[in-house]
Amino acid sequence: MTKRNTGTTRRRFIAGAGAALAAPALLKGTRAYAATPTLKIGHVSPRTGPLAGFAEADDYVLDAIQQAFAAGLENNGKTWNVEIISKDSQSNPNRAAEVAADLILGEEVDIIVAASTPDTVNPVADQAEVNEVPCITTDCPWQPYFFGRNGVPGEGFQSTYHFFWGLEDVIGAFLDMWGKTGVSKNVAGLFPNDADGNAWGDAELGLPKPLAAAGYTLTDPGRFQPLSDDFSNQFAAFKAAGCEIVTGNMIAPDFATFWAQAAQQGFNPKIVTIGKALLFPSVIESLGDRGDGLSSEVWWSPNHPFSSSLTGASARELAEGYTAASGRPWTQPIGFKHALFEVVADVIKRAEDLEDPEAITAAIAGTDVNTIVGPVNWSNGPINNVTKTPLVAGQWQKDGDAFDLKIVANSAAPEIPVTADMKLLG
Repeated sequence: MTKRNTGTTRRRFIAGAGAALAAPALLKGTRAYAATPTLKIGHVSPRTGPLAGFAEADDYVLDAIQQAFAAGLENNGKTWNVEIISKDSQSNPNRAAEVAADLILGEEVDIIVAASTPDTVNPVADQAEVNEVPCITTDCPWQPYFFGRNGVPGEGFQSTYHFFWGLEDVIGAFLDMWGKTGVSKNVAGLFPNDADGNAWGDAELGLPKPLAAAGYTLTDPGRFQPLSDDFSNQFAAFKAAGCEIVTGNMIAPDFATFWAQAAQQGFNPKIVTIGKALLFPSVIESLGDRGDGLSSEVWWSPNHPFSSSLTGASARELAEGYTAASGRPWTQPIGFKHALFEVVADVIKRAEDLEDPEAITAAIAGTDVNTIVGPVNWSNGPINNVTKTPLVAGQWQKDGDAFDLKIVANSAAPEIPVTADMKLLG
C-alpha cells in the first residue's frame, strides 16, 4: 500500500460514515503505476449568493491556470498532470463545508484551496484539517481565520495554511487614510453578527482598541443581523455622537440598504470606509453618484509592483487581461486567486513525495515564493500557519464615466504607489 493510500485510509477513518462509501477506492490500482500520474486540486469559492463578487473573475483565473498547467508540473524528475475541480460555496458556510467534504471524500483531492471571507475559508479549512488534507486559503483577515477556527497560538493547525493581511493592517491603512483629511475623530462602527463583523468589532482583537489609542472615539451600537432592512438605531446613535467617519465590515446588500437609508435620514458623513462591501466595481457602479468617494482597503491592484511566479505576468497585465477578456473592470480577488495557484505550483514542484499528504503539507510550510500579490513565506508570519501580504487604502473616484479605485494611503507598503489624493464626501 502506498503512502497515499495510507493517508487516505486515515482520513476515511476520521471521517466516520464516509469510510464505507470510499472503501472500494482502495481496491483499484493506484495512480503510482500510471505513466503520467494526476494530482487533484479542489477549489471552493462563492460563485453565487451575496459574496459572489469575490468569485466574479474565477472563470478567467482558472482558465489561465489550466493553460499554465496544461503540460503538467515536474516533481522529482516525473511529470504530473494537474486537475482542478471547482465547487460553489453559494456564500453559505454549511454549503462550503459540504462541498469541501465532497472534494475530500468523493473526489479524493490531494490539495484543497479556498478563498473569499471566513464564510468560505473557515469551513473548508476545518474539513481539510479533520481529514488531514493539505489546504491553502486566502481572502480573509488572519484573525477570523485563526481565532474563528479556535486556533491556539503556539500550536496552530496541522494541515491548513493561510496567506492574507490582518486586522492590524487594515486598521493601520484606514488610520493612514483618515489622518490626512483633518476630519473629526468620531467614528461610526457597522459590524454585522457574522464571523467578519464579530472579529472587526471585537473589543480586544478588533478595531476598538487601536482606534482609541489613535485618539478616535468609536460608536458601536451593537451587532446587526446580515440582510437587515432597518438601520434606524444606528443612525440615531451616530447622529448623537456627531460621527463624521463610518467604518466597519459588511456584505454589499447591507451596505446598499444602509447607504440608501442614510440619504433618507439626512446622515451625511465625510468619510465612509467599509471593508468587504466596497471592494468591487460592480457594487460601486450600482450606487450611482453615491458611490463616488467611498473608500476601502486595497489588497491588490494593477499598480502593485509584483509579477506572477507562474506566468511572469505583471499585476497590470493580469488585470488588463481580465478586462480585455470580460469587458469588466478588474477586481481585487483576481490577484489572490491567481496567487493561490502560484503557491500550489511551487508546492507541487518542491514536495518530497506527492503520494504523501504530510510531505505536501511540509512543502506548504516551507514555501518562500514571490507571487503576484507579494511574498508568501510561512516562516515569518504573525502566528502559526499564517503569513501576511501587503495592504494599502483606496478610494473610488469618478474617472470620466467610470469609477476607478485610487490608492490614497500607502505608509505600510510604500513600494505600492499612491495614485490620487483622498477627497471628502459631500
